[in-house]
Amino acid sequence: MKYEGKDIERLIPQRHPFMMVDEFEDIEAPESEESLTGASCSTSLSVRSDNYFMLPGQEMSETGLIEHIAQSASALAGHVALQQGAENPPVGMIAEVKHFECQRRPRAHEQLTTTIAMGFAFGPMTLCHGETRIGDDTICEADLKIFVR
Repeated sequence: MKYEGKDIERLIPQRHPFMMVDEFEDIEAPESEESLTGASCSTSLSVRSDNYFMLPGQEMSETGLIEHIAQSASALAGHVALQQGAENPPVGMIAEVKHFECQRRPRAHEQLTTTIAMGFAFGPMTLCHGETRIGDDTICEADLKIFVR
């Protein structure tokens, strides 16, 4: 299923100016209804010059990249929750960032495409891996531990 525009607001609790996902497309459903384990998705973000995480040189900060990956994971959790009958998306928080590697910061007017793969989940904690690209070039990767409720 694909979400874009205002439909993204059904998946994540963030709103403008902190919304960091423009489009969402699910790729693989979770392995079980009780967990996000095995779920994956693809998201995109068109980097605007007025983005909250833009630095003075019109590059997005590394913090913005991490937030984009986290919101992409949140969109996946929201999609799964809606598929399971929830009326509102779950609220999530970043509990830990590991293995963050940034090759370069995105600039205004570039298009980010991010792939999220959910790993092991235990209770409200879920591990995920995010990879963000511009075109064919991977610009960053990170492993996140996310608390979802």
